Amino acid sequence: MDQRPESLLITGVRVFDGLGDAAEPGAVLVEGDRIAATGAEARERAPERAEVLDGGGRVLLPGLTDAHVHLVALGTEPAGLATASAGLPHLRALEAARRMLLRGFTAVRDMGGDVAAVKQVIDEGLFPGPRLYPSQAALSQTSGHGDFGAVHEPPVALGGAPSRAEEIGFMRVVDGPDRVLAGAREQLKKGASQLKVMAGGGVASRYDPLGTLQFTPEELRAAVRAAEDFGTYVAAHVYGSAGVRRALEAGVRCIEHGQLADERTIGMLAEHDAWLSTQPFDVDDHHYPTPELAAKNTMVCDGVERTLHRAREHGVRLAFGTDLLAPAEAHRQGAMLARLSRWLSPVEALRIATSGNAALFRMAGERDPYQQVIDGHPTAPLGVIRPGALADLLVVEGDPTRDLGVLADPAANLALVVKGGRIWKNSLD
Repeated sequence: MDQRPESLLITGVRVFDGLGDAAEPGAVLVEGDRIAATGAEARERAPERAEVLDGGGRVLLPGLTDAHVHLVALGTEPAGLATASAGLPHLRALEAARRMLLRGFTAVRDMGGDVAAVKQVIDEGLFPGPRLYPSQAALSQTSGHGDFGAVHEPPVALGGAPSRAEEIGFMRVVDGPDRVLAGAREQLKKGASQLKVMAGGGVASRYDPLGTLQFTPEELRAAVRAAEDFGTYVAAHVYGSAGVRRALEAGVRCIEHGQLADERTIGMLAEHDAWLSTQPFDVDDHHYPTPELAAKNTMVCDGVERTLHRAREHGVRLAFGTDLLAPAEAHRQGAMLARLSRWLSPVEALRIATSGNAALFRMAGERDPYQQVIDGHPTAPLGVIRPGALADLLVVEGDPTRDLGVLADPAANLALVVKGGRIWKNSLD
């Protein structure tokens, strides 16, 4: 379904507003792409021409958000990225975006991949998909997590040719502050709302143990300077303590992953008012071709519970992301959110996946593609059900404020999906 009524009144629902502690009986009036009123005022203000949908006692909540996706990877297997024609990964990324929206995720940060054209097509209403906060190509050093060149090939800094990952805009390998600065500015030029740097070793990469430090402090500061000059921030892929500390000291505002950081380092996140965008990985979320890569994956997964516990103890601002990397993994998105209930209450997890992630997205400031920020406040908030907010909302079978598991099966349990006032799915009776 694809329609945007001038006015949409949703009644007969219990509303979780993205901020509170429970779902309460209510109603929501949507005018255009914004929420116009809630509760009794929604019914009073609804014009006669309004389309009325009865939720039948179901729960209405803000659209879900994911702080760490890779649409290009979710559309095409790694081997396909290496051999496909230039346009095919982007077309497949569009289909991955459509499926993501129908899973209830109405806004996401893309943390590596050229999705500028995908975003434009979605924003113009030509194809369904979530709101995209793109990082464009992630920045990596030679032999870093984003260096996918063959080991026998000389690096770009020594006269070699860019790898296929660079050619399609998935990564940018840069060495030295000057090249980091140029690479950062290149992504901003291409529409990045925030920058992504690889500040430590990775699981999927072959040349770097997890504990390696990547990018010197001077290189990291070059990326931070470029981002700050454009009114936005840098997020850093890094697992271990030393890499997290180096990134924070350089001015990085968001740590992606962090599952191997010690307690002192997790505490530093709170001291620096930085975010931890982490993922509740299980070992079978990803599959790796060698024992060495599989062992690294196990190490990261073993750190999930410890990291979440320490972050909560220290009052670190938590974001939820999935970081799934292949088409066969994409369906796990809702299940990974539901998995948070192992460590958090359902309401705590829902707050993170709605208003919490939205606060992180707003750090893009002047680069936020979906709202104007005046005096530090967004004119059209995301992730909440309140007047003036962007009309991204779901109606769900069951009660996710008590059982997150209903979100693990979106095909069965999402009765209504609305983004920007536009109805993309409606199976309400």
